[in-house]
Amino acid sequence: MAASEEMSSLFPIFILSVLGLFVVPWTIYRVSTAASNKSKNLHCRCSECMRSPKYQTSLLKRIGRVSTFSNVTLVLMWIVMAFLVFYIRASTQENQVFEPFSILGLQSSATDADIKKAYRKLSLLYHPDKNPDPEANKYFVEHITKAYQALTDPVSRENYEKYGHPDGRQGMQMGIALPSFLLNIQGAAGGAVLLGLVGLGILLPLMIAVVYLSRSSKYTGNYVMHQTLMHYYHFMKQSLAPSKVLDVLVKAQEYIELPVRRSDEEPLQKLFLVVRSELNLDPKNLKQEQAKFWKGHPALIKTELLLLAQLTREASSVPAALRADFQQVLQLTPRLLEELMKMAVAARNAEGHGWLRPALGVMELSQSITQAVPLSARKASGVSAAATSGDGVSPFLQLPHFSEGVVKKIGRKKVRTFQELRDMSPEDRRELLTTVGGFSEDEAKDVEAVLEIIPNINLDVFCETEGEEGVQAGDIVTLKAWITLHRPNGLVNCHPHAPHFPYFKDEHYWLLLADTQANSVWVSQRITFTDEAAALSASAKTIQESLEGTGADDAEVSKAVREAVEKVKSGSRLVVAKFQAPAEGIYNLTAFCLSDTWIGVDRKVNVKFKVLKRSRAGTRVVLPSEESPLLEEGSEEEDEDANANDDYDEDYESEYSDDDEVEKEEASKAKSKSRTSKGKASLDKSDGGSSSDESAE
Repeated sequence: MAASEEMSSLFPIFILSVLGLFVVPWTIYRVSTAASNKSKNLHCRCSECMRSPKYQTSLLKRIGRVSTFSNVTLVLMWIVMAFLVFYIRASTQENQVFEPFSILGLQSSATDADIKKAYRKLSLLYHPDKNPDPEANKYFVEHITKAYQALTDPVSRENYEKYGHPDGRQGMQMGIALPSFLLNIQGAAGGAVLLGLVGLGILLPLMIAVVYLSRSSKYTGNYVMHQTLMHYYHFMKQSLAPSKVLDVLVKAQEYIELPVRRSDEEPLQKLFLVVRSELNLDPKNLKQEQAKFWKGHPALIKTELLLLAQLTREASSVPAALRADFQQVLQLTPRLLEELMKMAVAARNAEGHGWLRPALGVMELSQSITQAVPLSARKASGVSAAATSGDGVSPFLQLPHFSEGVVKKIGRKKVRTFQELRDMSPEDRRELLTTVGGFSEDEAKDVEAVLEIIPNINLDVFCETEGEEGVQAGDIVTLKAWITLHRPNGLVNCHPHAPHFPYFKDEHYWLLLADTQANSVWVSQRITFTDEAAALSASAKTIQESLEGTGADDAEVSKAVREAVEKVKSGSRLVVAKFQAPAEGIYNLTAFCLSDTWIGVDRKVNVKFKVLKRSRAGTRVVLPSEESPLLEEGSEEEDEDANANDDYDEDYESEYSDDDEVEKEEASKAKSKSRTSKGKASLDKSDGGSSSDESAE
């Protein structure tokens, strides 16, 4: 019984060890995540952002952000661990090595006379006849007497010298780290407890794992339902107009599963009247169009109206009954738009090319939702056409206190584009806004605060076949692109100005290498500027491997790596992608760098790409991409896409569609010229390759 009680003291140690294996790594992860979020919590300081609910830092909000279920659970576990440590220290005693000389207070060189003298002295203090205290009696018997015997009795002295204890070899005690009440259970109660432990320790975790796996199997790694990807793939069309992208976005399974209540009918009717102008209904057949709209899926109707409320900045008009749904729809939107973009650029033909037109439309919709700017603001008509660029007034509307009236006023002062406004000096811009735009000094300062964080994008693209001269048909071509962000305030990463979007959102960019004439995307990659450490490692590794393959010495490699590291630290990111060179010819491609957050900052660069006739031995073949299984299913839809121009919306053109006719004429001229003087066309790079020059926007 005593042995079992002694062994049961190991149970707290066992529980403490199990908790420590889980709590310590979890704490490290939470602390590192919080530190990372705090380091990048740099946001706009304009009055609109400071009034935005997501930036409010009241005491209740701070407590609410910290008092999450995860944090509270973590704190409770640390309290339990601290209690276990205190309990273990109070209930167990550490085994000490038996030292007879130390117990008697002697040196190891003491004589027999010294040993007897010390024993008599301690006997006067601890002997039961002299000291009635039970603890003194116990100490005298278990320590003082054994120490004296170990040094005076021959047998005890021999045991001590051999085994370290006067009683001889000490046996090892083993037990089970369970509490004593479990070890003393007998009969039917023991079986019941055993079944309970098995159920709690084995069956319960197993059931939780089964439920988790069954639910997670419906989602991708980006927490988007597989059913959503199927819907997006089915409804994505090659000629999908930007104004029709919203119709595809709302068909996500997450939106379909939104609760539909009978009480929502009246609030939705009121919201419909507020956002009706953005639905592109035919005014000649308004009643028929409205009736057709309300015949749709109730959840999709609700989602579309809520997204239109965000685009038109009518969030305050959303009834209280729909407020929770409104928040949920906007919370899902960023990752759904990311998956929609991936579906637009997914491989759709044998060459592995995606579609450019819907990809541009997805990015425009993402920008508009983030900045709460209606899609109709991208149209330029009347006075706005003379005072704005191809983006309409939408880039100006992302600035605080701007309206279409203000854009018209400054347009009369020769400020025709958003870039012209950005290029002005702060003094001239403040004078323009205060004298012409009617802004106050504080409002002009708000505009300056936002313009300080809007990035300028530089894009440098180069294509080559590594280790070979020129690019030949069938080669594996390596695309290298340096994307650089320059902000007037010098920051590389910060939260964008988006006071009307209720959640924090990081900036992301997409690099596309596309053939605008064929409406095809050759290369696509998503870029983020939030993780500098990963960008440093990736760029250094890429540069090192590239130069080592060319036979460069260590000094050249080290110098190139240092330059790449400095570029990354100053706000650049290196993008490397590979694709298979097409047939012989000259290709006029376009590289796009598209923001999913800012309007009017996208950059495109013309890339001349010359492919020579195959003369090298061997044939290089590109392995099928991950999206290749979709190709077989999508090939049946290509015939439908060829006739999908009937659905094209002429009322709304993408910001890039204005250049289509000019690019077609230039391409036809270049093609005819290449036919007449084949093999003599001169490019910036000899023997094939590519060069890039920035086009005017």
